[in-house]
Amino acid sequence: MNLTHWDPIRELEHFFDRYREHGTQVPERRRLDDLAAADWMPKVDIVETEESFEIHAELPGVEKDNIKVAVHDGILTLKGHRESKKEEKTKKYHRIERSVGSFSRSFALPESVNEEQIHADFKHGILTLLLPKTSKPVPKSIEVKVKD
Repeated sequence: MNLTHWDPIRELEHFFDRYREHGTQVPERRRLDDLAAADWMPKVDIVETEESFEIHAELPGVEKDNIKVAVHDGILTLKGHRESKKEEKTKKYHRIERSVGSFSRSFALPESVNEEQIHADFKHGILTLLLPKTSKPVPKSIEVKVKD
């Protein structure tokens, strides 16, 4: 029995390609290409406290060395991949539901996040990102002098 990976994004692209062949206008493909670059997306929880934001991403079965976190122009991006286990000929697989391949998630950061202080921790398949908020500027009073 051969297992095949169904990719709904690629199916949409083929659908739009068929329309294009008949001269019909279709939506811009750039968004579909961005989605197609990742094979799956980890689920995340985002929590805000008074001091920080926290992002908890589920990455079971992903090795720490296969995870990359980057911040560029106010966008936090999680990228990586989960490798597939080789199919063993002596075993008969009835169902495989766990996603494998590359993943990517991006988040626009609020201006209140101190990008220099972002901290990442990976434990038990959960990536936790701590995004501290910047200290609020203290209003400064300026005395206005009136000259005669």
